[in-house]
Order: sequence, then structure tokens, then C-alpha cells
Amino acid sequence: MSESIKVIQWGLGAMGSGMARLIGRKDGIQIVAAFDQDPQKIGKNLGVFLGGEKTGVVIETPPVLDDPDDSDGAWKVKGDIVILATSSFTRDVAPQIEAAVRQGMNVISIAEEMSYPYAQEPELAKRLDRVAKEHGVSILGTGINPGFVLDTLILALTGPCLEVKKIKASRINDLSPFGPTVMHTQGVGTSVAEFESGLAKGDIVGHVGFQESINLIAKALGWKLDRIAEERSPIISKVRRETPYVKVEPGQVAGCRHTAIGYVEGEPRIELIHPQQVLPQLEGVETGDYIEIHGEPDINLVLKPEIPGGLGTMAMVVNMIPQVLAARPGLLSMAELPVPTALMGDVSEILKWRKGDQ
Repeated sequence: MSESIKVIQWGLGAMGSGMARLIGRKDGIQIVAAFDQDPQKIGKNLGVFLGGEKTGVVIETPPVLDDPDDSDGAWKVKGDIVILATSSFTRDVAPQIEAAVRQGMNVISIAEEMSYPYAQEPELAKRLDRVAKEHGVSILGTGINPGFVLDTLILALTGPCLEVKKIKASRINDLSPFGPTVMHTQGVGTSVAEFESGLAKGDIVGHVGFQESINLIAKALGWKLDRIAEERSPIISKVRRETPYVKVEPGQVAGCRHTAIGYVEGEPRIELIHPQQVLPQLEGVETGDYIEIHGEPDINLVLKPEIPGGLGTMAMVVNMIPQVLAARPGLLSMAELPVPTALMGDVSEILKWRKGDQ
């Protein structure tokens, strides 16, 4: 048996905690350090915090980012890879990513904008790519969406096509498993007036990732985008809804209907539709993922119900660990790596196979 892959879990919210539990169920991989900013979590044993047995890992404060080369403090513990579950936006996570990279560690982030940061933060993306190459490590942003359903899966379905004329895809999902960060960006629990005000201020953004998914799809297909048009509107609840992270009364916002269209040569070529809300079944809404490829041949995929967002995000991150550790150095996208697969055996042995070391 190979030496276990060493993971640092940075962020222990709803998604980060789920990833940590999943890693704990796998062979050939272990968490060697865990960071979080919440004072109520710091100092707790990680295993006990996750609802299991006591481990040798205690939750610590994150490293100091203004001194990324400092070898003291939290950076005394090094890993092969850092799993970053702290924010949705490239500008927020870039300093965290760079700090880890400068310690010679690979990084997977669930920040939606990191799925293809060249779309909105090209200079930051170039910097991260350069620093990663300098230190011989890889960076990936992924999750269920962006990361899989409305980009990677779409691209895979174009593989059997001689020609692609147009893509239309929608994801109708349940936001309930996600934590406060996602609830805030979707405007869940606000009044309609607060939702509209939040949109205007940029505090409420709806789905984070349309710019990234459409740019990535276009880049992979060789299309040159003219522009992307987006629209957002509130989904108003008629019933009371409650999750561990938010309460929604009748008349309040339960989620956001967000659409985006990518134009190529003046024509709408990529249309993505994403109405997201908490507990949609309370009003008879069925979840599902739908992809239509119009071309030669036409391809249609229907998945009902949706691929669960919370579980899917946790799985995508953990299942991509061997691919990232075996990848070339630099800032990468899902379109540049082998397809994700579940890790059902010893993860360290799967990594050896990924590296070509049979």
C-alpha cells in the first residue's frame, strides 16, 4: 500500500465539513490539518466536531496571509493538497490559494468563479497560473455547478457530435443543503424589495458561475463569444420553508431564477437556465437536470431528480483529488483534466495509476 495522501481542509461550513467526512471514509487519504475562522470551532477535535471519533487533528485558525512564506504556525503541517471551502469569489480566495501554493501544495477550491477565473478575473488567473507553475503544483476550481452539470457534462455530451449548433441546458435544484454563503448570494429569506436592492448593490448575485461555465464551454468548443446576457428574478414563496440555515415566510424570497445566454457571431448559442430555491417540493416543483445539444446528431439528456447539489459538490471535490495531484502544474479547468470518477478503492493506489505508475 502506498503512503496516504495528506489533505488540509480549509473551511468547515456545510460543504467543507461534508468533504472532511467523506475523506474520512476513504482509504489511502487522510486529513492532517483543518482551518476555520469561526471561534466556536477553533480548538475542537476535528473528528468529534464532525460527529465521529477523536482524531489527532485539532481545528486551527487559518495561516497569516500577509506572510505566505512563513513556515511557522499553521504551516508547520504540510499536505499534498488543500481543499478550500471558504468563499464563492476569485478575489476572496486568491490570497488563500496563493499562500498554499507557495508552500508547495496543490489546491482544489469550491469557489464558483474559480471554475474558470479567466472569465472575470483574467489578471488574477494569470498570476495564480504563474505561481502554481513556479512551485510545481496544480490549482482547480470545481463543484457540482459550475464544475459538472452545466459545463463538464455538457462538453462530454458534445463528444459524439459532428457539429454543434446550439446548447440549451437547465438545472432545477434544491438549495437546502447549502450554508449561509449560498443563501446570501441567492437572496433566500429576503423580501422582494430587499432582493431587488441586493441585486442593485451586488450583494445578491443569483447563481455564481454562468460567466465561467459559458466561457469554458465556448473555449473548449472553439467558439468566440460576443457577449453574455444575464437575467435574475426572485422566486417568491407561498408557504413557509425552513432549513438549518434559513427561514422563509410566505411572501419572502425562496430563491432566484437566473438565466444566461452566450452569443456567438450575433446568435444565441449557449443558453443556461437555473432556478434555484430551498425546498421546491413544498410547492410541487420537481427538480431535474436537462441538457439539449442541437447539432449533428441532436442529443438530449434528462436527469430526474437533480443530481443533489450538496452531495454532488462534496463528491466532485474529493473525487478530483487524484486527477489534480497527477496533473501538469498550473491553473487548470475541468475541461483540461480526465473525467471525474468515484473513488471506491485505495485513493493512493488510484493516484499511482493516474500518474502512470502501475
